[in-house]
Amino acid sequence: MENANTDRETLRELADEGNETTLDRLANLADTAGGLGELSELLDEGSMRAGFLLIRHAAFNGDLRELQRIADAGCDEAGDKLNRLLRAPADGHRD
Repeated sequence: MENANTDRETLRELADEGNETTLDRLANLADTAGGLGELSELLDEGSMRAGFLLIRHAAFNGDLRELQRIADAGCDEAGDKLNRLLRAPADGHRD
């Protein structure tokens, strides 16, 4: 298991040096581990992959505030999803 930690540390170092692909890899690892806090941090660092994964979680949970936060961070898809949820009838049926 030490190898996994070393790999993660290497990915973190590369991400800190500006490698965007490693940000995506870290986002996938955080998602697999259920690390929503880490995904939020990665979004703050500019990872659009982290944003996409957070949108998925927020939409599933109906978390409108989180969708707004993600949209404010620059993920247009979160704003679109938020607007769709806000426009949906309260009973879940379309007119």
